[in-house]
Formats: sequence, C-alpha cells, structure tokens
Amino acid sequence: MRGIIDLSVTQVILSYIFVVIVLFILKKRGIKREKEMLISSFRMTFQLILTGYVLVYIFKNPNPFITVALIIIMECFAIYTVFQKFKGKLTNKLKQVIAIAMVIGTISCLTYFLMIVIRIYPWYDPQYFIPIAGMMIGNSMTGISLAVKSLLEGMTLQKNVVEEAMILGASPKMATKGIINKTFDAAIMPTINSMLGMGIIFLPGMMTGQILSGTSPATAVNYQIAIMLGILGAVSLTVILLLQFGYRSFFNEEDQLIQ
Repeated sequence: MRGIIDLSVTQVILSYIFVVIVLFILKKRGIKREKEMLISSFRMTFQLILTGYVLVYIFKNPNPFITVALIIIMECFAIYTVFQKFKGKLTNKLKQVIAIAMVIGTISCLTYFLMIVIRIYPWYDPQYFIPIAGMMIGNSMTGISLAVKSLLEGMTLQKNVVEEAMILGASPKMATKGIINKTFDAAIMPTINSMLGMGIIFLPGMMTGQILSGTSPATAVNYQIAIMLGILGAVSLTVILLLQFGYRSFFNEEDQLIQ
C-alpha cells in the first residue's frame, strides 16, 4: 500500500481556488458574506498551522502535565463557546450544570475509551489522547448546544403546559418530561444520522485520514466504529446529565416555575 502523498505549500495554496469560487458566487448573488468567508478561511489556516506546530512538539515530547493541560483548555473553550452562543439567556445555575455535564460526560467516556477499549500506554500518550479527546469534546459541545437551545425553547413555548401540569399535581420532573425527552432526541439525532450514512454515503474524516496515511482500511474501519460509538456515548451522557439537573434551574426551591 502506498504511503501518504505529502502536500507542498504550492499545492495547499491551489486548494484556495474553492474559496475564490465561493466568493464569486456570493458576489454574483449579492449575498453579503464575503467578509465572514475571508475571515473564517484565514482563521482556519492560521489556527491549523499553529496547532500543527504545537502537536509536532507535543508528540515528540510526551508529558502528562502538557496532555492534561491541553484537555483542560479544550474543555474550557468548549464550555465558553456554549456560553457565548447563548449569551444573556443562561442563568448562573444552568451555566454550572452545563460546565459539570461537559466535564463529567466527556472525561468519563474518554477515560473508558482510552484505558479499556484502546488500552494506550502510557495513559497520557498525546498521539491518541489529544485527537480522540478533541472529537469527543467537539461533538459533545455540539450536542449540548442543541440541547440547551431546545430546552430553552421548550420551557418558553410550553410554559403554560408545564404550569397546568403542576397545578394538577405534577412534580417539576413530571411536568417537564415531554420537553426533556424531545430535547434529548434533538441533541443526539445529528450523531445518529451521521452513523446511519457512514460507510455508504460518506467516509468519515478519521477513517479517511488513516487510509490516506497508509493504514489498512480494515484497521481504519475498526478505529472508526469504536470512536463513533465512543462519541455517541459522550454526547448522550453529556446531554442526559445536562437535562437531569438542568431543568431544575427553571424552578425555585418551592418547586415554582421561575418567571
């Protein structure tokens, strides 16, 4: 099997023709997105180049403190991103639940996956730890963002339904059960849909990267199956932790719905 074909700087620059094409379409259609397109392309390039140099150093000099520090940074950035997305809409109590759910959900699944499934040694091996943590944390961030959006909308649009249920004697947990179930479904559906189309409609990024680097397709398939199941677990656990405790942030200590 052939090894990976190295891309030169010139070859990478040639791929920016697609940005030019999109800019032309935006200009032609009068869609005012040229600035966002240029900024996003520049940021992506700069961030990935910087990340590449950092990872080269870390992979050559594995250190448990650096690995743990990177995971903490990734978790903090993911939580901050969720907070910024719903700026002004989250109570302090809900923010605490989001942070706790993200950390417990992702770290517990990551630990199980690396220690029990892959069984890496040493445990802080950055070659495995960092990319897999990135996939789990990134997907969990997306899942929890969808969950927060659905939960806020549900508690706002179905406020009367919740109040009526509580008047009839339902507890806050029972009154919000429908909203919570719908929110959980909305949060994990993108992951499930991704799994449904994987292998037939498209080849996922991790599997494609391994195959391009010369890894046997059979090995790449095994890794992709395992990581997708790990991502499903991380997203599901993170979201369910958010919902199990997050709904309480909409009620006071007397079980009254906060206006």
